[in-house]
Amino acid sequence: MDLAIGIDIGGTKTKIGLVNNEGHCLEDTFFRTKEYPNLEDYLDKIKSTVDEIKSKYPEGVNILGCGIGAPNASSRNGTIVNASNLNWKGTVPILEKLNERMPMPMKIMNDASAAAMGEMLFGNAKGMKDFIIITLGTGFGAGIVANGKLVDGYDGFAGELGHVDMTIGDGRLTGQNVRGGLEAYVSATGLKRTILFMMCKYMDESRFRDIAYNDLHGEEISKAAEEGDPIALKAFDFTADILGMALANFTAFTQPEAFFLMGGLVNSGKWIFDPLHKYFEDYLLEFYKGKVKLLQSGIPGKTTAICGAAALIWEDHSV
Repeated sequence: MDLAIGIDIGGTKTKIGLVNNEGHCLEDTFFRTKEYPNLEDYLDKIKSTVDEIKSKYPEGVNILGCGIGAPNASSRNGTIVNASNLNWKGTVPILEKLNERMPMPMKIMNDASAAAMGEMLFGNAKGMKDFIIITLGTGFGAGIVANGKLVDGYDGFAGELGHVDMTIGDGRLTGQNVRGGLEAYVSATGLKRTILFMMCKYMDESRFRDIAYNDLHGEEISKAAEEGDPIALKAFDFTADILGMALANFTAFTQPEAFFLMGGLVNSGKWIFDPLHKYFEDYLLEFYKGKVKLLQSGIPGKTTAICGAAALIWEDHSV
């Protein structure tokens, strides 16, 4: 049986799985990235984890290669460069070092760009030539497909839309120290910061007045919105407004058929999607209105990032 290894390197978790040619993740697991601050130990952990999940197939499998999605990854150079949410700073030759431990075809790409490849091969973007993936997790990522090709960029760093300066309000800093950057507002972390902002701005009673910032989680904000908490509702509306403006701006330079939203913030469902549809249409130029869809990923949420990474290998073996 032919399978590809998919590895998603995140600031919180590193997720690893075995993916078949239909985009089904047959085995998956994870470990906590920050528990391995030393790069060599971290890479050893990846190797042992891959060996562990492969051992579940005693009859053996044919591994075609390993695809990796990671923040600030250069597909051209096989490196991760100054990722704000990872322990290793500077230029990390991660592909070279991991290939020493696991000799096989290997590719790395920005995690959101890898997700775009996964969506095109396995998800709801099958048959689409122009679309943009937006990942709304700890940060804000984007993978851009235009004319059926991934926009990779000269050095493999295209699509860093989360650090576009939106010059919004108080000018929050992103993880790359961009003041007013998009991800500081539109991400799971950004939503938490907006809750605090709304509590300072308004006097409404809210459950969040008794919760410390580090104890605040996205699921709780969604639940509060369900219960009509005014601070939660204001926070979602504020977030959707900014995202709607950003997506309307992004439409102007590639005119995608659709935006696919994925990541933790998308789990907020209608609380983010309903106001987003309204604001997005309001901000679009007249000749784009009604033409661009806002959709969710067609890959199961738990394995979206793993399948996206594995797609970097499967794209070379697709019929």
